[in-house]
Amino acid sequence: MGRYLIRRSLQLIFTLWVVSVLTFLIFVKLPPGDPAIRLAGKQPRPEQLAAIRERIGLNDPIITQYARFAKGLVPIPGWFLNERVYYSWRNNVPVKTELGERFPYTITLTLGGVVLWLIMGIPLGILSSVKRGGVAERITMLFALIGISLPTFWLAMVLIFVFYFTLGIAPATGVEVGGGVWSTILAGKFILPWISLAITSAAFYARLVRGNMLEVQGEDYVRTARAKGLRERTVIYRHQLRASLTPVVTTLGLDIAGLLGGAFITEKIFAIPGIGLYAIESVTRADFPAVMAVVIIGALLVVFANLIVDVLYAVLDPRVRYE
Repeated sequence: MGRYLIRRSLQLIFTLWVVSVLTFLIFVKLPPGDPAIRLAGKQPRPEQLAAIRERIGLNDPIITQYARFAKGLVPIPGWFLNERVYYSWRNNVPVKTELGERFPYTITLTLGGVVLWLIMGIPLGILSSVKRGGVAERITMLFALIGISLPTFWLAMVLIFVFYFTLGIAPATGVEVGGGVWSTILAGKFILPWISLAITSAAFYARLVRGNMLEVQGEDYVRTARAKGLRERTVIYRHQLRASLTPVVTTLGLDIAGLLGGAFITEKIFAIPGIGLYAIESVTRADFPAVMAVVIIGALLVVFANLIVDVLYAVLDPRVRYE
C-alpha cells in the first residue's frame, strides 16, 4: 500500500503540473490584448500601464511568470493563491478572499445534495434489486428513468415555478455574499437547490446500485452465505451491498469533487454565491486570475478525490490489494 500511494502521488503531481501549464498558457499567454490595459480601464496613461505591468509581473521572463503562478498551487501559507498572481482584476481584491467568502455556500450546497440523493438513491436501488419483477421495481425504475431524463436547469426552474410562484411555500431565490450560511439554511433557501441536485443524481445512483446488486447476486460468497442459513437482511446488507458499493464510491468521489469545484447551473439559477457562480461571473468579465484559481481548485479536488477513492477500494472490497 505504501509504495502504491507513493506511485499514485507522483502521478497526481504530474497531472497537476500538466493542468497548471495548460491553465497558464490558456489564461495568461494566449488571450489577445494586454492584461495591463484591461486592468487600467479606458484611455490609460503610459506610466500607468508600465506600473501595472511591473506590479503583476508581465515584464518578467515567461519562466519566472510560470514559476510565480505555480508557486500559488503549493498549499503553504503565503504561497497558496498568492496575491501577486491571483488578484482579481475586476474587484481589486485577492481572489483568495473572494473564494473564502463563497466556498462555504458551495460546500453547503454539495453536502446537502449528496446526503439527500444518497438517502433516496441507495434504498431505491436495493429495493428494486430485491423486489425484482414486482411493482416496486417498476415504480423505482420509472422514477430513475424520469429523473435521469430531466435536465438539471429545467428541473430547477420547474421547482421555482411550482413551489415559489404557484404555491408560495418556498422562499425567494437569491443569497447575498456574506449573509451567512446558517441564516441562509434556516431561511430555507437551500431546500430547492438540494432537491434539484438530488433528484437527478438519486435516479442515477438507484440504477447504479440496482445493477451492481444484481451482478453480485449470483456470486459464490453470496450463495454460500445463504446456504449457511444467514438471514436475508444480513446477506443483502453485509455481502451484496458492500460489494456493490465500490463503483458507487468511485462515482460519488468524483461527483463531490466536481460539485465542490462549482455547481455552475444550480448556483446560477438559484443565485447562490458559490464557486460556480463566481466562475461564471469571472469568465464573462474576463477576470483571468479568478478563472485560473477556480480551475486549479477544481483540478486539486478531482485529483485528491481520485486518490481517496483508490484507498477506499481496499476498505470496501477485501479482494482489492495494492502492491
